[in-house]
Amino acid sequence: MNTIPLIDVSAALGADGPGKDRLVELFRDTYSEIGFAYVTGHGIDPALVKAVFAASMGFHALPDPQKSAIKVDKNHRGYIAINTSTDVNSKLAEVKKPNQSASFMMMREDAVADPQVYLSGPNQWPKMSGFRQALEAYNDAMSCLASHLMAIAARAAGGDPADVMPAFSQPTTWLRLLHYPPVPQDSPDDLYGSAPHTDFGCLTLLAQDPVGGLQVMAANGDWLDAPYCEGTFVLNVGDILHRLSNGRLRATPHRVVNRSGRERYSVPFFYDPHVSAVISPLPGAGEPQFEPIQFGEFLRAELEAGYDAHKPKPASGA
Repeated sequence: MNTIPLIDVSAALGADGPGKDRLVELFRDTYSEIGFAYVTGHGIDPALVKAVFAASMGFHALPDPQKSAIKVDKNHRGYIAINTSTDVNSKLAEVKKPNQSASFMMMREDAVADPQVYLSGPNQWPKMSGFRQALEAYNDAMSCLASHLMAIAARAAGGDPADVMPAFSQPTTWLRLLHYPPVPQDSPDDLYGSAPHTDFGCLTLLAQDPVGGLQVMAANGDWLDAPYCEGTFVLNVGDILHRLSNGRLRATPHRVVNRSGRERYSVPFFYDPHVSAVISPLPGAGEPQFEPIQFGEFLRAELEAGYDAHKPKPASGA
């Protein structure tokens, strides 16, 4: 499969029946091969998408001191400046240069941080009219959609949603407002907007603008362009769902290269289990190929490796 398909996921939002059964089969076929698709029939109001892009552009246009005042904290909420994240865990390239992107990260809104729950805490909000409201409305709508799609993914993996969805009763969600400045045409080949990587969670739903730059690795190793497609989200599977599916569903490598000469904006939404969830291949997915892992421990290793804000501080006095 060397093209990125278009899938109508409206059956995921309805009652059980033949339409949902067909969607499960289509999901299994698509995500066991290319692992990426454009999804339509998702039910998300275009006005919510427009509002979150407007919020992103407004935020990234703020002066640097205002953005840096809410720089990303140890709970992974706030502003992630350019040149502060590097995909050092990439299995596809030796990545030494940081990603050429900046972003704002929102996660679940907790009134206070619970020291027993990794990454719990309140979000950091810029002083911008309507910004928080736009993000929270979008996050709520995407969480609902992702919950329906996760149930489809569980069936596609050969499992029963009843074995999966309890881990998502309080999901880990990430809403990221990404800004990619243009990279010069003569820049080194290993300078990326986002270096080749797989997502580390379960499901990613990406809204992107018409500038382009996203590329997806086909099963044969070719890089395929994944341009803007109006009214759709790009849906892909991450490493944790790959493990849950016992390898049946493919966590597909992808990258961003922005040599368009224009600024690029995208809004990925990531939907994952609670940090306390223990991830094992689903019953019904065959002889287990992966050992159980706790999602929170897996996350900690990924974030400490990839983000300056999470790197352990060296011991003093040594």
